[in-house]
Amino acid sequence: MYLLGIDIGTSSIKVAVVDAATQKSIATVQYPEEETAIKSLAPGWAEQSPMDWWHNTQQAILKLNALRLFNPKEIKAIGIGYQMHGLVVVDQNQEVLRDSIIWCDSRAVELGNQAFDSIGHEKSLATLLNSPGNFTASKLAWVKANEPEIYSKIDKMMLPGDFIAMKLTGEITTSISALSEGVFWDFKQNQISENVLNHYGLDSHVIPEIRPLFSSHGQVRESVASLLGLTAGIPVAYKAGDQPNNALSLNVLQPGEVAATAGTSGVIYGVSDQLTYDKQSRVNTFAHVNYSAEEVRTGVLLCINGTGSMYRWAKHTFAPYLSYNELNHIAAQAPIGSKSLKALPFGNGAERMLNNKYTRAQLIGIDLNTHTQSHIFRAVQESIAFAFRYGLDIMRENQMQPKVIRAGRANLFLSDLFAQTFVDLTNVPVELYDNDGSVGAALGAGVGAGIFSSPAEAFTNHQVLKYIEPKNTQAYEPIYQDWKEILVRQLES
Repeated sequence: MYLLGIDIGTSSIKVAVVDAATQKSIATVQYPEEETAIKSLAPGWAEQSPMDWWHNTQQAILKLNALRLFNPKEIKAIGIGYQMHGLVVVDQNQEVLRDSIIWCDSRAVELGNQAFDSIGHEKSLATLLNSPGNFTASKLAWVKANEPEIYSKIDKMMLPGDFIAMKLTGEITTSISALSEGVFWDFKQNQISENVLNHYGLDSHVIPEIRPLFSSHGQVRESVASLLGLTAGIPVAYKAGDQPNNALSLNVLQPGEVAATAGTSGVIYGVSDQLTYDKQSRVNTFAHVNYSAEEVRTGVLLCINGTGSMYRWAKHTFAPYLSYNELNHIAAQAPIGSKSLKALPFGNGAERMLNNKYTRAQLIGIDLNTHTQSHIFRAVQESIAFAFRYGLDIMRENQMQPKVIRAGRANLFLSDLFAQTFVDLTNVPVELYDNDGSVGAALGAGVGAGIFSSPAEAFTNHQVLKYIEPKNTQAYEPIYQDWKEILVRQLES
């Protein structure tokens, strides 16, 4: 009995098949091999084509099947993890009306700020747990204000995972977790926020049917099953944003447990049993995968837009001919502190933890007679770790005090240098695991389909791959404080 997990990332689509009996991945692939481009039609804008996601999803599944390591007809359920906060809009024929305005797009920031003021800061934070910011609701409001001809044709708005589920099943559904990440959910009233809909003048009919996150969100259509070698009628039994899904994949489900990722964006995600919020909305709180009004489980999320995207830029700019593994080896040759070369990794849109400021990315203090590739690549990795430390200190202000952080051995955590620097800067040990988002989505499908009785049961075979403890904390502290001073000056200028 197999489970299929789909991870709709910004850079690529990853898919995994998991053996339900062992909870282990049989195979994982991604498509395309090269990183998917982000369209930026104006400064601070970021869009991708939902139909490209669908094409790449199909190709990834076919690529997985071609390995011949399992019988695709024995897949019993599908789960989907997806890049959060994106907006997909379709008409009554389920045709896409425009490219998706994705998570790192900044165009709706001012609309969100106006909504925050109009609804009231205290009311917004107490009910939405966030400022409306540039989340999905604000992006939909931007379409209404700037593309009224498109808005008039909208039958349903969706998040990216809802769209892929629609293409598989023909049904359009959502969940409380998804609506909360779009800042549509009123936690006090336990319903769609009338304050948000009324302020923006949004039509409630565009919100899909709400279903439990772990449940059937439709059954795979015959035409799709035939194309992809699947069995028609199997359920899409789980959908979650990439960070709640990553937390699930690391068995981060209970209060005090914390997960981290360092892909295109960087995230620290901690579980709370409170309807907590940051008064400046620098970190955000959403409903976790196991949230209910009766048993509160929220995810407190720190997001840094420019982490892996900064490292990707450095690679493509200074060493496009090298692999990331080779870059990591070169970076490790430079000393701690990169001989005073520093970077600000904030060039991928407005940063919520910086109060929605857009400082752009910078390399600071280049000495043409001293600095080489190794210093550049180490400085970029260190700056990303500095950004994580800055954000974790904000989370600590909000009563999140992790004793250990769990992460998948993927993306930047494949770099031993970055992983150790992250631990040294945060002064928190890290447990590394083999699981990734596509494996987590597959196991989530097993929960939604009733193959596992609970999320906890889906991770009974979960094992630590590596445990990393702090060792250079004292050496890094003054270097971090210098970096922080540079950042503060930028924010004040």
